Amino acid sequence: MELKKEKNAVILAHYYQEADIQDIADYVGDSLGLSQEAMKVDADIILFAGVHFMAETAKILNPTKKVILPDLKAGCSLAESCPPDLFKKFIDEHPDHIVITYVNCSAEIKALSDIVCTSSNALKIVESIPKETPIIFAPDKNLGKYIISKTGRDMLLWDGSCVVHEAFSLDKLIEVHKQYPAATIIAHPESETHILQTASYIGSTAGMINYVKTNPNNQFIVATEAGILHKMQQEVPHKILIPAPSKEDNTCACSECGYMKMNTLQKVYDCLLNESPEINIPENIRKKALVPIERMLELSK
Repeated sequence: MELKKEKNAVILAHYYQEADIQDIADYVGDSLGLSQEAMKVDADIILFAGVHFMAETAKILNPTKKVILPDLKAGCSLAESCPPDLFKKFIDEHPDHIVITYVNCSAEIKALSDIVCTSSNALKIVESIPKETPIIFAPDKNLGKYIISKTGRDMLLWDGSCVVHEAFSLDKLIEVHKQYPAATIIAHPESETHILQTASYIGSTAGMINYVKTNPNNQFIVATEAGILHKMQQEVPHKILIPAPSKEDNTCACSECGYMKMNTLQKVYDCLLNESPEINIPENIRKKALVPIERMLELSK
């Protein structure tokens, strides 16, 4: 794209973006990869093709760069399930707890946290905390329950969840598995427990892609947002990938994030052309939110 060169811009895109956007991006990744990439960026403008909290994270890490998002309304049901005023009250009620928040939250929530995690490093982050230290984990209760099951830690969970990852139908999944009995089920840890119990592998979007690449099986049922299938199929063109079915009777019978799909190729172009909408964060919030993100990145090296 000539415009990208002219503006000295870089396009970062999440795996859940539509295929056309992934194909023009300089880097496609999951939340951890995108956070790490945002720190390395040598450009004046970061165009973040993802949702609002992701662009905020890029801005927290790059205060001097212009961070733009194709559609400001591209939010996140999980982030919205944790309002800062209520979360602050929750923390104040449990003053002896260390606060770990999943990256899928607002800058204000990050600013109230001790350390941030992603689905790629959540287990590592939780295990880095001394066993006797009580933990608040927010906002995703499903990821929290999964971590408890793996670590045996007694964490206090915020009651939040992602509508996309809670949309999978167990009954329909069983039916699909009957059609593809040789298929391996893989799932994202934001999914509900009954879905995770069916999976042979549970991991982040990047982890799922790597698993499909390295596993000898040729058929996989994939329980996460269907946008991942584009990059995954490029990595394993000879393998059969089946999206886990949604409870909803939608066009693709898979689970799609309406927020992620608000960004379009046209909006990406307009956003770059106009250098807007721009993400701005009050400096006091940005500085506070930077501390737990930097702690996470240090632990993820």
